[in-house]
Amino acid sequence: MKDLKFKTNINCGGCVASITPFLNKAEGITEWNVDTTNAQKVLTVSTEKLNEAEVIKLVQEAGYKAEKL
Repeated sequence: MKDLKFKTNINCGGCVASITPFLNKAEGITEWNVDTTNAQKVLTVSTEKLNEAEVIKLVQEAGYKAEKL
């Protein structure tokens, strides 16, 4: 299991609700969280299968931006 961290533009509860279906449907993500109180809006993803590029693609499909920290 590895934790991947990304700087995002997911900045509120509504944004988290919009991205939830995309991250929850992804096979290989066991847990995820967005710290909207952090200035960088850090998304942490726990995964065994996905790499950084795959997670970034999922975030982009949901209409948000992510870059590796």
